[in-house]
Amino acid sequence: MKKIFIALALLATTWVAGAQVKSPAEAKKMVDNAISATQNEKKAGKANTWINLGKAYVAAYEAPIGEVWQWASKQELSLIMKEQPTSVSNVELADGLYTKEVYADKNLYFNQAGQLAVIEVTNPVLDNPLSKAVEAYTKAYSLDAKKAKDVTAALSSISSKFTTDAYNQYTLGHVAEASVLFEKAADAIANPPVSRIDTNAIYNAGFTALQVGNKARAKTFLERCYEIGYYAEGGEVFSKLAEVDTTKTRAYLEEGFTKFPQSQSILIGLINYYIKSDGNTTRLFELLDMAKANEPNNPSLYYVEGNIRTELGEVEKAVEAYRKCAEISPAYEYGYIGEGILFYNRAVELQDKANNEIDDAKYMELSKQFEESLKNCIEPFEKAYQITADTVVKTSIAEYLKNACYRFRDESPEYMAKYEKYDKVVKTGVAD
Repeated sequence: MKKIFIALALLATTWVAGAQVKSPAEAKKMVDNAISATQNEKKAGKANTWINLGKAYVAAYEAPIGEVWQWASKQELSLIMKEQPTSVSNVELADGLYTKEVYADKNLYFNQAGQLAVIEVTNPVLDNPLSKAVEAYTKAYSLDAKKAKDVTAALSSISSKFTTDAYNQYTLGHVAEASVLFEKAADAIANPPVSRIDTNAIYNAGFTALQVGNKARAKTFLERCYEIGYYAEGGEVFSKLAEVDTTKTRAYLEEGFTKFPQSQSILIGLINYYIKSDGNTTRLFELLDMAKANEPNNPSLYYVEGNIRTELGEVEKAVEAYRKCAEISPAYEYGYIGEGILFYNRAVELQDKANNEIDDAKYMELSKQFEESLKNCIEPFEKAYQITADTVVKTSIAEYLKNACYRFRDESPEYMAKYEKYDKVVKTGVAD
């Protein structure tokens, strides 16, 4: 499964070590008593009655979780947990291998670092306790606006719990369920007294809906993002809206391109749109020329042009555009990177063609072209390696250079030295 967002950060834990947690039986009794109070004519009109009901529902939510908390280590939990798991196994989840421990009312998933990454409640005290808690706190505020501070804190906490559960469901592969929980996280704080827009939760609700093919639901949340001016990292909202609303595909992509000209998803979407619609990409270059007119000294716009030319198979024009980046800004590494990747990928394609060619003469010609293209990637990659100050980028470039120089290591001591240099960078992660 792909990563849920371009930037899906780990959440801070919503459970605190040492917190006073009710047992499931105590929590159920607490809810029953609180419900009884709301049915009392004298008490039903008091905000505190509904606040107590909200607290009871939250206690019911927390009861199966017990005293464990997210990101605790196995060693920490071994000191407080009295029960032993009924089974332990290794399972593959969305982002890697986990150790799964099964208990009577929950499953605990530990990552490779030995931290409790996912808590999955399997035997809840009640159905939808957090949703019921939201209703109770909302009722309390409607009765007494002076309770705004208490209700705001409670709803904000509940929203965080919904969000944590959404991430957990996503990690477990329950993407549709994650979408619903992200929606609930946003809704919990959207109304008074909190009145806060959780753009991240709204986008995630749409993104996850799209992942399971529910385009109508995805459209609802993505349009909300668009309306409030939240476009997500790299303008992803535009490319996804173009996918779910085909009546506005061109409009969304073109607007997205003007705001985020470096977005690959928008760029690929535009290229595919123009090719499929009329086979003419003129409009794409018109948009790019407009951006260049506004920012003539922006090297990234020529980098984008290089990417467009590359996708269209216009190799010479792509190289020309990438090299224009360095003319404008010698310290801009991505023009060199774009050129290097172009020649490297072209070499891979030529190698595949050669391997599938049965005619000896054609095979030799393709092999020659392959080696020429592979050598052509080395110089721009090395320039980018020298320029960039980003260690991650250096390491990525070193991976390409290592592979390219490996092919020619027996040709000369120079290529062997280059191969050994970049191989060391890849293995150690330490760049010079």
